[in-house]
Amino acid sequence: MTVKRPEGIEDYNEPAGGWGALRAVAKTLAHQQVIAQGTATLLKANQPEGFDCPGCAWPDPKHTSSFEFCENGAKAITWESTAKRVGLDFFEAHTVSELWQWIDHKLEDQGRLTHPLIYNAKADRYEAIEWSAAFEIIGEQLRNLPDPDMAEFYTSGRASNEAAFLFQTFVRAYGTNNFPDCSNMCHEATSVGLPLSIGVGKGTVTLEDFDHADAIFSFGHNPGTNHPRMMTTLHEASRRGVPIIVFNPLKERALERFAAPQNPVEMVTLSSTPIASAYHQVRAGGDLAALKGLMKSIFERDAADIAAGGKGVLDRDFIAEHTVGIDALKADVEATDWAAILAVSGLTRDAIESAVDVYLNAKNVIVCYGMGLTQHSNGTANVQQVANLLMLRGNIGRQGAGIAPIRGHSNVQGDRTVGITEIPNDALIDGMERAFGFRPSATKGHNAIEAIEAISEGRSKALICLGGNLAVAMSDPDVTFAAMRKLDLAVHLATKLNRSHLLTAKTSLILPVLGRTDLDTQASGPQAITVEDSMSMVHASRGFLKPPSDQLKSEPAIIAGIAKATLGDRYGIDWDGLIANYDRIREKIEVVFPDFHDFNKRVRVHGGFRLDVAASDRRWNTETGKANFLLAPGLDEDPRIKDPNVLVMTTIRSHDQYNTTVYGLDDRYRGVFGRRDVIFMNRDDLAARGLADGDVIDVEAAYYESDVDRPRKAARRFTAVAYNIPQGAVAGYYPEMNSVVSLGHYDRKSGTPAYKGVPVRIVRSL
Repeated sequence: MTVKRPEGIEDYNEPAGGWGALRAVAKTLAHQQVIAQGTATLLKANQPEGFDCPGCAWPDPKHTSSFEFCENGAKAITWESTAKRVGLDFFEAHTVSELWQWIDHKLEDQGRLTHPLIYNAKADRYEAIEWSAAFEIIGEQLRNLPDPDMAEFYTSGRASNEAAFLFQTFVRAYGTNNFPDCSNMCHEATSVGLPLSIGVGKGTVTLEDFDHADAIFSFGHNPGTNHPRMMTTLHEASRRGVPIIVFNPLKERALERFAAPQNPVEMVTLSSTPIASAYHQVRAGGDLAALKGLMKSIFERDAADIAAGGKGVLDRDFIAEHTVGIDALKADVEATDWAAILAVSGLTRDAIESAVDVYLNAKNVIVCYGMGLTQHSNGTANVQQVANLLMLRGNIGRQGAGIAPIRGHSNVQGDRTVGITEIPNDALIDGMERAFGFRPSATKGHNAIEAIEAISEGRSKALICLGGNLAVAMSDPDVTFAAMRKLDLAVHLATKLNRSHLLTAKTSLILPVLGRTDLDTQASGPQAITVEDSMSMVHASRGFLKPPSDQLKSEPAIIAGIAKATLGDRYGIDWDGLIANYDRIREKIEVVFPDFHDFNKRVRVHGGFRLDVAASDRRWNTETGKANFLLAPGLDEDPRIKDPNVLVMTTIRSHDQYNTTVYGLDDRYRGVFGRRDVIFMNRDDLAARGLADGDVIDVEAAYYESDVDRPRKAARRFTAVAYNIPQGAVAGYYPEMNSVVSLGHYDRKSGTPAYKGVPVRIVRSL
């Protein structure tokens, strides 16, 4: 008997990748009207003389083939290099009020912006403005603010090193450290947590380390959708017999089985390669418990081995020479009850012990993780426990072993490296003084949540966004959207229209920028920009396509234009000279950050160069001079949640999506087609509430007794979909589920919104 599923929901049984991926690439080329040009463009992606994909931050192999793009990379590239245009006629035909009613996918799908625009409130339309006039307006309004700290400067992870460095130079010269950044919403827990553990807020492995790993552990990420080129690495590891142990609430198809489009045998025979050798469906919010369970088992086995006359299973030489804090960690873990670990993690004792078997049998272990660990109210603690797990066996600072935070945008790590931070350290301040002759303020600025709070409370009046879709990316749209509409000035540097642009301030401007695929020509000729990948490799990117309009400017050129209009000749910075030749920007970067020594020479070498990551060489830039075992007392993400009717929601991206950009309405691997208004639930959780597959439900934020005076956050009239997800957990798409996430629900140590651990109640819609 065939069970009828909700409309648009069906079983999808093909592997990830394979012919399904190639069909999707062909479809997106046709949709963006770039079949011939788009194919040629894809062949330049991630190539030595080509451009860096504007999608994920997975590193490029040293020996690139002519086929170094993936399905979602192809979507990102064609999304940017589309033949579609959003010209002045578009804004003549559509008011902002009308556009507000469109779904986000439709807004961005209209194509590339072609002219600088200013909002006309009387006509409720964006209209053309000359660049000089736009810069004059921005400069005047910034100069007239009573205090530079009343302005916020947001950076998207797709900005180049050159643009980000110039942006932070301008803003610090202006006089503030208010740098809300997309990192604040994804891997800030890494940037805050790992320096305290190992002295650096980055991963310690290189791409080549995966060739020497004896086991790979994967926590809280979906590489098949969010960084698909990683699948080539996992595919190769699996085929040579490396165990891949996955901890993730949902069964993600790419981590189950993958058909490599570059593998002719798999394509011809319609076969695939199993990826995960074990798949442990940890309950959403149960990662800390799972990690403590792994460590508890290791300590128990160590004691048992010593009692039997062995040397134990810990790497005592590494621990003695390179670490501090092992005794406190051991006491905390040993005091943690197994029953509590199993209840909170949702895993069985056998599952945890089997993972420990793999860990202890492997000499070299890499642990990869994504936002499934960081976007929790205990995200920083999660990251630090991963470091603890690795250090127990000396799995940091040697070939084939280490920690691998898998970043999102292709230069989100680079932006932070070149100075996008609200907390400038002495080295950054000293470097800026060396390079430009002025000493920036050391006062802490605003992160993303603090920026929205300041705007909402009227303490900040201006916002300049270097790319991105800040309002949609942030939690709590009720608060965030209202705050954005209070601004005196909003400026968006963008390639395409998005919802944040429609949250108009008293003065709103949209400034169209060149994309990664576009040829960037300045006074000295064509320019290259640089990016840093997830493994600290810095390399060049060169666009080659004719820009969509002669009205577009590069991000560095726009930043320089705003800086000149705002600062005049303050500090004698030669903005025009820096823009004329980006080599000059890179020369300034290496003055501020000595790790970039010989920047222009080294970045011209095939493959670029790797920045120094001290922990990779077992140098620990911490206060103790050692790697630190750090504690995370307890197990529950929020121990106040005791109501059995409260579930934990995790937000997810569809396969037709990259961050806030929705390419289409399908989520192929999860069997969702033509819709996004679904909530994935365990069948037993549905039955316990008198619900069934296909019922229309509301998702309500579950507050505690102390929160009863606050408005209830909710997402109304979504369709329940029975799915393979642990009991006690539900999943819904980001950013739609942001409406259930309070602005105050975040990791207090890093400021990361807890998108992956939201307490909710599910009720039938009225």
